[in-house]
Amino acid sequence: MSVLLFGVSHRSAPVEVLERLAVSDHDRPKLVDALLSSRAISEAMLVSTCNRVEIYAVVDAFHPALEAVGAVLGDHSGMTVTEMTRHAYVRYSEAAVEHLFTVAAGLDSLVVGEQQILGQIRNAYLDADANQSTGRVMHELAQQALRVGKRVHTETGIDRAGASVVSVALHRAQAVLSSSEGTATTSGLRSAVVVGAGAMGGLATAQLAREGVRDLVVVNRTVANAEHLAGNIAANHGIAVRGAGLDELPAAMAVADVVVTCTGSVGTVVSVGEVHSALAARTDGRPLVICDLGLPRNVDPAAGRLPGVHVVDIEGLRGDSETQAAENDTNAARSIVAAELADYLTHQRQAEVTPTVAALRQRAADVVEAEILRLETRLPGLDDPQRDEVAKTVRRVVDKLLHAPTVRVKQLASTPNGDHYAEALRELFELRPGAAESVSAPEMGDAGRTEQ
Repeated sequence: MSVLLFGVSHRSAPVEVLERLAVSDHDRPKLVDALLSSRAISEAMLVSTCNRVEIYAVVDAFHPALEAVGAVLGDHSGMTVTEMTRHAYVRYSEAAVEHLFTVAAGLDSLVVGEQQILGQIRNAYLDADANQSTGRVMHELAQQALRVGKRVHTETGIDRAGASVVSVALHRAQAVLSSSEGTATTSGLRSAVVVGAGAMGGLATAQLAREGVRDLVVVNRTVANAEHLAGNIAANHGIAVRGAGLDELPAAMAVADVVVTCTGSVGTVVSVGEVHSALAARTDGRPLVICDLGLPRNVDPAAGRLPGVHVVDIEGLRGDSETQAAENDTNAARSIVAAELADYLTHQRQAEVTPTVAALRQRAADVVEAEILRLETRLPGLDDPQRDEVAKTVRRVVDKLLHAPTVRVKQLASTPNGDHYAEALRELFELRPGAAESVSAPEMGDAGRTEQ
């Protein structure tokens, strides 16, 4: 069994493609179930964020599994396989594992080093686990990826360039506002509206509070969620903040310096008409900066063509100098990823050979028991002490003969092409793969506990 990755991200696809492939939390279980309906896929996890959609699948055959993934995403997005593959990347086996570790470390993010991706991977894994679409391989892979991300953020300063895409977008907004004559404070921000009360909305409100905003409105389809987030921000940062429903959005935008949209809604949340009305209600000619961080986009693209409106979106943030972490920290993070990848692959290769070793020892034990029974029929006069001593002697001889090759095959398993040694054992001793699996079922133990 190997890991297959099929993905698109801000590095490989334009926003329009990402929007079509985006998977909401509500749809994720349905797509994972569709993936598991393929005989070629036994485990699956789907990671969908504001700038990436990636499917990780445990497969027993590359091409049938890839076809299944393409069919499921094609049905979801309405795109042909040709359209998707033009912007997609495919990784297999070790390369798929390395990619997930790199993503978890924040090295593949739009803002290098941002930590939000770690929580998104955790949520994807928890959803897959709750949907019973994970097994030993996906469980160990996801848990290791989470550990890699934690280690990178603990041992390096990779996240010093900014906590998330939010901070970079807000710095861009500040630059626009500060360059306008007679507007805003030193920081460039006085008042703001955040549309969305989820994880990204929480990041946005907290970042705005740190940037010096004194008047903040959180708008959400579910008003209770907006009020809950607003209460937390007010209590923690001591600023004027309130929750509101979508019907209050135009009035809130009319007095805001910046609007941050970060919902997971499919379709337009902020229309060009609402933006036009907000501008018309202004009396001092101040510009309005909209940071559209939703995927799919939350704001009608036509809003960016209105006079006095500046739209900062995912597409516009690519290549921003602030999205790059310090070179030394990036190199340190990559070294951690490489070391963790080597450890993971060693463990997996050794785990793969364990059933063969167990089957070999079981075969030897069966032979010993058969020969002892045969001895008892030939020498019925043996008393119990003699019979026990003969049995112990035979077992010691077999154990000593098997010790060196079984220890050595485990060591060799961690080397390139190490699986060939286990294959040789199976061939030489006529071991059946089914028998090997039956005597070495995976144990969850501590590894079965969800990472917190």
